[in-house]
Amino acid sequence: MVIADDITGAAEMAGIAFAHGLRTQLMVAADGKDAAHEEPDTADVLVVATDTRSMTEAEAVAETHRILTVLAKSNCRDAIVFKKTDSALRGHVVAELRPLLQSTGCRQALYMPANPSKGRTISGGVYYIGGRPIAETDFSFDPEFPAKTSRLSERFPDAKGILMPDAESLTDIDRLVAEAPDGTLFAGAADLFTAVLRKQFATQPTTEANSGVDTSQPTLIVCGSTQSKPLDLGIAEAPMPLAIYDGSTDISLWPSARYADTHSAILTIPHRHRTGKQAAEHLRHATALMVCRLVSIHRPQELIIEGGATAFAILQQLGWQQFRIVQQLAPGVVRMQAPSGTFVTMKPGSYPWASALPTREDGDDC
Repeated sequence: MVIADDITGAAEMAGIAFAHGLRTQLMVAADGKDAAHEEPDTADVLVVATDTRSMTEAEAVAETHRILTVLAKSNCRDAIVFKKTDSALRGHVVAELRPLLQSTGCRQALYMPANPSKGRTISGGVYYIGGRPIAETDFSFDPEFPAKTSRLSERFPDAKGILMPDAESLTDIDRLVAEAPDGTLFAGAADLFTAVLRKQFATQPTTEANSGVDTSQPTLIVCGSTQSKPLDLGIAEAPMPLAIYDGSTDISLWPSARYADTHSAILTIPHRHRTGKQAAEHLRHATALMVCRLVSIHRPQELIIEGGATAFAILQQLGWQQFRIVQQLAPGVVRMQAPSGTFVTMKPGSYPWASALPTREDGDDC
């Protein structure tokens, strides 16, 4: 069982497990609802997506306790637990690991945020991205979790019982997993999770041809960022009106008439002058309400969402909690099916659209 502090990280873990040939489900814990209220189908790997990275530390701890209480009452209570954390050290890492250690009875945690396959390594206790200490990268400007130091012991000074060893290669991570004693809770990023899967299931990833999502079917695409790139797919765009963006009116004025004719649309946010947490929350909420309205009327076959925070808000508004993984389109880009039958694809905001959508015949990525 994987507990991830954001939904795109959860999707990444689900995609890795699916690529290893494992029966995989993703569940969303949102808005006080029980992630395991319904017993999940038989699965090798269950991934639970929380939104604790966007919460305060106190809220994140409370939510972690709540999730553990719910799961303890389900058929997941004896599962091996993996804690997915950000590979750029963001989130309430230590605060969330403490209740997990207590709940699982593990004696120690091996925290490995490094992803050597993506140039993210730890050497001499210092975290590097592309050979540069993280505090010297753009992550030093992160609005919620700025990297003010590159040394792990300074970033997490109260990490008692949490090991943070060096790892400069995939071989290092495989060795750390192999040598970890029983009673170790694993926490970290994709490379560590892959090594844990290999140890637990003795599996290797499989590759399959990826043709992308077929947007000739009824499709709703949500560009959840004001920085989204234009999409030339022959699908009508429905930009958020300025009055909704500014908060002076509700979503009833968001035009979607063309969607009624084609049953496909691209929701965009063409304005950029508002910034800050409150503005971001307003945009996510308005977008989620609009998506819920369109889905309830038009029942699209494909729902493609850009941005993790936007995706979490939309799935919360729709009330969709349990998903069956059907395809990994690219690392971190996963196509899954909701109980309603709709296929949902989530794309991190920093990933190109070509990872989720097909390539144009002229060779230009969509």
